[in-house]
Amino acid sequence: MNAVLKSYWPAILWAFFILVICNIKMGGVSHSPAFFEGFDKLVHCGLFFTMTVLYSAGYLRHNKKRGLSVLTTVLIILFMVAFGGAVELLQKYFFTWRGADWNDLFADAVGICMGMFSILVTSNAVKYANK
Repeated sequence: MNAVLKSYWPAILWAFFILVICNIKMGGVSHSPAFFEGFDKLVHCGLFFTMTVLYSAGYLRHNKKRGLSVLTTVLIILFMVAFGGAVELLQKYFFTWRGADWNDLFADAVGICMGMFSILVTSNAVKYANK
C-alpha cells in the first residue's frame, strides 16, 4: 500500500484539489470582467489534463514501465471520464449552488485526451531514444 501511495500521491492530491475547486461556492467570480467567456471550460480542460498526466506517470512509475498498453490507455481514459462525470453529478445533486454541465464534461474529456496524448508521445520518445 505504501508503494502505491508513493507512486500515486501527486494524482491523489490533484483529485482532491479538483473535488474542492469544482464544488466550492464561487460567488460572483464567474461574472468578473477578468474572466472571458469559456474560461471555465479552459480550467476544466487544464485540471483534467494535469490529472491524467499525474495518474499515468504514477502508473508508469509504480509498474516500472516505459510505456502504456492500449488496454491501459483506454482504462485510464475511462476512469478519468468517470471521475469527471462524478464531479458533475456531485455538482448537480449535492452542491446545488454549482450547476452540472455536459460542456464541462466534454472539456474534461478533451483535457484527458490531451494529457494521454502527451504521455504516449513522451513515453514513446523516451523508449525509442533509449534503443
